[in-house]
Amino acid sequence: MTDFEKEVASRLNNVPSEKAMVESAASFVLHSTPPKYSYNFSWLGRPIIQYPQDMVAMQEIIWKVKPDLIIETGIAHGGSLILSASMLAQLDLEDAIKAGLEIDPAKSKRKVLAVDIDIRSHNKAAIEAHYLSSRIQMIQGSSIDLDIAKQVSDIATNFSKVLVFLDSNHTHDHVLSELELYAPLTSVGSYCVVFDTLIEDMPEDMYPDRDWGPGNNPKTAVWEYLKDHSEFHVDQSIENKILISVAPEGYLFRSR
Repeated sequence: MTDFEKEVASRLNNVPSEKAMVESAASFVLHSTPPKYSYNFSWLGRPIIQYPQDMVAMQEIIWKVKPDLIIETGIAHGGSLILSASMLAQLDLEDAIKAGLEIDPAKSKRKVLAVDIDIRSHNKAAIEAHYLSSRIQMIQGSSIDLDIAKQVSDIATNFSKVLVFLDSNHTHDHVLSELELYAPLTSVGSYCVVFDTLIEDMPEDMYPDRDWGPGNNPKTAVWEYLKDHSEFHVDQSIENKILISVAPEGYLFRSR
């Protein structure tokens, strides 16, 4: 660890004591949710429904872990898939430069594997038309359907370092089922990131037209899953760093 990295780690450890900053960040998350602030961004031309801070965290995780497979549940407009694919392309570029070789995307072994119960035709067409599409494979079906999960698991066996992003249906039961099916595919030293855990911290009436809310959401599923899965723990340093996040307590690191 460099001196600068040590300084960063020290600052992050002190973040909980910075009450005004922490409270301001929580207030921003609360007040930016109703106007759909997180819907305003894109990655390389595709809409990505994320806070910029989570995008940075995803970038840092991918660069740190250097996965050859990223599994994502939930596709929407495809921005997250493009972010993941672009980072895998950067890892390929790094490898090629270090080896003194020309990069050939067609020969890349790195892949984004995405599952969604309803891949809208216009989104699918836009993703397939993107210059990074060769790195992306999409499967249509429920992420908790056992046949779909088996397809994903079978594909994952061909890869050595796997990173998982869960961002589909946000009910407790659905996310807990996703965790049971996909978290075990996470490589040791990698992450399973559960998005939209912030729902637990929102007011009761924030999601009147949804099946989820406080007491029934991704964070409650994470709490339940971690009771019996000590191989994972919440990486609090990420939350301390970005503060504004849809995934508080959702960055799960696999240590064994």
